Amino acid sequence: MLAQMRDLLLILIGSSLVSNVVLSQFLGLCPFLGVSKKVETAAGMGTAVIFVITLSSAVAGVIYKFVLTPLHITYLQTIVFILVIAALVQFVEMFLKKYMVSLYEALGVYLPLITTNCAVLGVALTNVQKDYGIFTGTVNGFATAVGFTIAIVILAGLREKMAYNDVPESFRGMPIVLITAGLMAIAFCGFSGLL
Repeated sequence: MLAQMRDLLLILIGSSLVSNVVLSQFLGLCPFLGVSKKVETAAGMGTAVIFVITLSSAVAGVIYKFVLTPLHITYLQTIVFILVIAALVQFVEMFLKKYMVSLYEALGVYLPLITTNCAVLGVALTNVQKDYGIFTGTVNGFATAVGFTIAIVILAGLREKMAYNDVPESFRGMPIVLITAGLMAIAFCGFSGLL
């Protein structure tokens, strides 16, 4: 029991900080760069990604273990995982459109892009490659999504501060954002000593 708790803690820390999906694996860069203009919007996107990745990790794990593996059709895993992710994103989109209209409008085109966010599919495939069980895969998905949220909220906070700075003409806009993201990736390398 203690060994399992230790392993889960290592997965939590490793997936959220050490192997951050955005800053070390470079997955999910489109919403990371596109939605990180305001902290509120970034936090909303992070919350939506946490929900989608956590739930898709659980559902994909169940489908892989109880449907694909017994039927010996594991070669269909990518297609099945994409369908699961698309269905969950549609659910999130309908929920936000009905109950959180301002966040739905702020996320705009980036909300449906969660479907094609390679971070979401990457987590589902990583869970299969590392042979995680359903619960362990769900924990990994949650930790990865939390890492995504941490990174996008930090970048949004930095971008809000940079709006008031005197940035040279050639660095305004996306160049300074990419430089900032690169510096964040270097800073997150400092977490590699945790494990």
